[in-house]
Amino acid sequence: MKIGIIGSGNIGGNLGKHWAKAGHEVLFSSRHPESLQPLVQESEGHAKAVSVADAFEADADVYLLATPFEAIDELAEVYAGEYGDKVIIDATNPYPDRDGEIAQDVRDANYNATEYTAMKFNTAKTIKAFNTIKAEDLQNFAFNDVDKIAIPFAAQDEESKVLAKQLIQDIGFEPLYVGSLSDTNIMDPDQAIYGKSLSREDLQYLVNASRSA
Repeated sequence: MKIGIIGSGNIGGNLGKHWAKAGHEVLFSSRHPESLQPLVQESEGHAKAVSVADAFEADADVYLLATPFEAIDELAEVYAGEYGDKVIIDATNPYPDRDGEIAQDVRDANYNATEYTAMKFNTAKTIKAFNTIKAEDLQNFAFNDVDKIAIPFAAQDEESKVLAKQLIQDIGFEPLYVGSLSDTNIMDPDQAIYGKSLSREDLQYLVNASRSA
């Protein structure tokens, strides 16, 4: 499938390279696409660097959001005509020290960060995934045949749930479904499974323990 990477830093860059290696068509994007040529050269498979506008206009099947949280509002507004009926994978995290007032407001709200993204990208289907894993673990544990690391995810509907599982499995991780978007609080910074690189069994234990506490 065609995957647009919106935000090609450590998380987006590694995921794009992995998906290209797995056989997907990958569009790395940034405001300065010329700076992404090293990523393209490191990718095994079909990958290219484009502007953010070109990525959204390319009619990708899936878009990965791996930008600072503060960019969500602008991206959702500027490209609203391009992502309708697409799947958005939200890998963002609200860090008030970095993202400012919007991140603090979302942390203090009666909805979680994933639900905020889904509200903003309301014509798309939202998946939450890849926001809990450290960039170095994402790089080092991909395509493992044994001792696989679990990637927790949440999905808005059955179709996006199936797609998320596939994209996680395609790059050698174990998918762990944690529920709907309203269940993703445990994936947020400083919460139960954030930053944890564990087997599926051990991660499921943490999920269960956090819900029974």
